[in-house]
Amino acid sequence: MASSQPQFRYTQPPSKVLHLRNLPWECTEEELIELGKPFGKVVNTKCNVGANKNQAFIEFADLNQAIAMISYCASSSEPPQIRGKTVYLQYSNRQEIVNNKTLADTAGNVLLVTVEGNEARQVSIDVLHLVFSAFGYVHKITTFEKTAGFQALIQFSDTQTASSAKNALDGRCIPSYLIPEIVEPCSLKITYSAHTDLSVKFQSHRSRDYTNPYLPVAASAIDTTGQLGLDGKKMEPESNVLLASIENMQYPVSLENIHMVFSTFGPVQKIAMFDKNGGVQALVQYPDVQTAVVAKDRLEGHCIYEGGYCKLHLSYSRHTDLSIKVNNDRSRDYTAPNPMMMAPQSSILGQQPHPMAGGGGAPYNWMQYGQTPEGYGGPPGNPGWGPGSGAQQSAPMQTHNYHYGPPGGPPQGSFP
Repeated sequence: MASSQPQFRYTQPPSKVLHLRNLPWECTEEELIELGKPFGKVVNTKCNVGANKNQAFIEFADLNQAIAMISYCASSSEPPQIRGKTVYLQYSNRQEIVNNKTLADTAGNVLLVTVEGNEARQVSIDVLHLVFSAFGYVHKITTFEKTAGFQALIQFSDTQTASSAKNALDGRCIPSYLIPEIVEPCSLKITYSAHTDLSVKFQSHRSRDYTNPYLPVAASAIDTTGQLGLDGKKMEPESNVLLASIENMQYPVSLENIHMVFSTFGPVQKIAMFDKNGGVQALVQYPDVQTAVVAKDRLEGHCIYEGGYCKLHLSYSRHTDLSIKVNNDRSRDYTAPNPMMMAPQSSILGQQPHPMAGGGGAPYNWMQYGQTPEGYGGPPGNPGWGPGSGAQQSAPMQTHNYHYGPPGGPPQGSFP
């Protein structure tokens, strides 16, 4: 592509520092780093230089890396671009960038997160908020797509909180139960950003300001599958079918276990269990949406077995009527006549399930389930689903005769 402006300065001696011109307005450090990333490690940048603030400097860790970038761009038929603008490069007459902190050593309250994986672009802003808010209050999130892939800027209130999140999550994968529709794992690569306060003008599926619930909602963020609430969070479309993902599955969970737990809140019509992402998931169909909403609200985050084992994570499914072709130990249509007789389950009901690790576990007791104390109308304050139960047992797992917790307990002496 011909240009009246020389793209490279050939007479300047090589330097680790490159001078970039014709940059788009308010070009960010992240964009400069991504431009130089294929050639080596960018250790420092200086943005918005010049009267028009359309120039910048980048410094590589090694001189050969800078030479490689200049050589490639000089011989390539496609000049480097940022946001569609051709970038002109040349060696700088300086050997290092001064009066600017090194990016790798500068901690801040804003993190630059790159989601890696073939399906990374399907990770929603709500999933990112859920992951990072575990470490503190998330003020703002903006997401965008670069050559490096799907990225996000996540703003915390202070550097200490951001550092805690970075140290804990960098290199980790997003839990599969948070992204049940995504088959392949999505990992997080996290660095510090030079930003300190993100500018969010609209609440949308690409940006979110959690400090300002009255910020206008972008029209593009409202679609046929859901709407945004006042806080900008996308409202999940309700359904009569729940998708249950089971985390920390140290003990087997049968179809009967699933039926017992979910039938506490109303008649369960159909269940389909399947394996995905190395774990077990189940689709549970109720006759109406209202029953499913109540069950989801009460069961989300609870554990089928005490001690944090077999933790439930629920979301609404796009299905409304499951197609059950055969009744067996993985699928069941309870609306069909005598569903238990259609596919005998003696091999399942006639045995106690054995734990996957750590000793013997207690299966649900079908006959005793539901024998709650007279007049008991709901779950107590500490239902015994999670590790916070105060009950003392020699076994690390137990179940109680609660309204929505299966009764019975493990055989004594089953655990070391």
